[in-house]
Amino acid sequence: MKILTASQIKEADEITIKNQNISSEDLMERAATQVFNEIHKRLQGADLPVKIFCGIGNNGGDGLVIARLLMEHSYNVKVFIVNYSDNRSPDFLSNYDKIKNLSHNWPELLKGEDDFPEINRGDFVIDAIFGIGLNRPLEGWVAKMVNFLNASSAFILAIDMPSGLFSDKIPEEGDAVIMANFTLTFQTPKLVFFLPETMEFVGDMQVLEIGLDRDFLSKITPSAQLIGRQEAQNLYNPRNKNSHKGNYGHVLVAGGSYGKIGSIVLATTASLRTGAGLSTVFIPKCGYEIVQTALPEAMVLTDANYEMLTDIKTDLDADVICFGMGVGRDKSTVETFKELLKETKKPMVIDADGLNILSEYNELLQHLPENTVLTPHPKELQRLIGEWTDDFDKIRKVQEFIKKRKVIVVLKGAHTFIFEQENIYINNTGNPGMATAGSGDVLSGVIAGLISQKYEPLVAAVLGVYLHGKSGDISAEKLGYEGMISGDIAQNMGLAFSDLLSEKENGARAD
Repeated sequence: MKILTASQIKEADEITIKNQNISSEDLMERAATQVFNEIHKRLQGADLPVKIFCGIGNNGGDGLVIARLLMEHSYNVKVFIVNYSDNRSPDFLSNYDKIKNLSHNWPELLKGEDDFPEINRGDFVIDAIFGIGLNRPLEGWVAKMVNFLNASSAFILAIDMPSGLFSDKIPEEGDAVIMANFTLTFQTPKLVFFLPETMEFVGDMQVLEIGLDRDFLSKITPSAQLIGRQEAQNLYNPRNKNSHKGNYGHVLVAGGSYGKIGSIVLATTASLRTGAGLSTVFIPKCGYEIVQTALPEAMVLTDANYEMLTDIKTDLDADVICFGMGVGRDKSTVETFKELLKETKKPMVIDADGLNILSEYNELLQHLPENTVLTPHPKELQRLIGEWTDDFDKIRKVQEFIKKRKVIVVLKGAHTFIFEQENIYINNTGNPGMATAGSGDVLSGVIAGLISQKYEPLVAAVLGVYLHGKSGDISAEKLGYEGMISGDIAQNMGLAFSDLLSEKENGARAD
């Protein structure tokens, strides 16, 4: 699913109005009707207080349409107009009159703190104050009102965007922003919904199709793409019945040190559970019996050193090398990693201490094979590219880094971001239970397993992150967030594939 900027969405609205020969008010009615349908589907006429706070622009106009439709279906609705300016949009004014004609009363006008209404814990509050066009922080009594709503403990539904949230920059500390429990957004999600610094304002989120011009949407270059089930299905390559293990490639997983062999078991298990035909591990001697016992399906090669890697030499013609998990940063390990980088031309997946070595010895970055996949968490990324001021600055710096190094960066998080040149892909699977030791080791093995099966590194990264998150979701359904460990994610990879295939066979749409 494409993620568009505010200016792209505005252009899409204008082209839709022109090509479909409708008015802006017609489009507003269409969009707000979709919101009403979702509310009505969930509330089913429940008798609870619905309090709608409308600004005086088009987001407020959306709120007025929603209010009118709820009133027509006998909901207990109270409308408040946040009167922060004398300027009103034409579509707001038109729907303002329609509310008066229906209810025979004007909505209640809020002009300052003295006008704040009573909000109770059981109220259903709809935020339609400011939309995607907001470009400056809320001030004065309006900011205080937003904080007042947040403190009310009422359920808050935001329309299109939580009021006070910007589409293209991060609010500063102390800025007033609605803390929504749920956001219903129009046509396309917004990038800020997925950034660590702003996603808490959005709550749960659903995208509503409002019929914007399909031709325009199909041709426009998005700021990012959200990866759900449908996108993952499009990336998946079904297996040929007439095949053998040699068709699905050979992964070499190199890493581990004394006390950290488990990370290699996790990554190698994941590579095999993702479908690699063969997986070989290269580890210090201390890990030999551990891996042979824990994972008899893997082949094992050992370094001459008992506790750490000092000399990675093998005549294996592996299709992909996965390096770094638990490997440590001893000088001899650094030296053998240098030699490995200089000698290999095959794709690589580099994680954990492999990333830390690259950060400490920047000259090694020039030896990375093109389209190497780096899988940092935020701290590892910071060591690689330096400090950033906010999430938008972080994105710019990652893009500069990958343009220079010609690599793919998988930035792990609640919504994992995959960066490749000018393209950004945002994953939409996964859950808090995956915040557990070894989850990243599993992800590296998943991506390596897909690359071995001849998926292009970018495709392997995007599909691998999706499947890794989906396996985590399946694990959470069985065990709960707290009960999950990373080995569960590796073990359930097959079920993640089955989920993908069953939905594809049924022709179901993505989440």
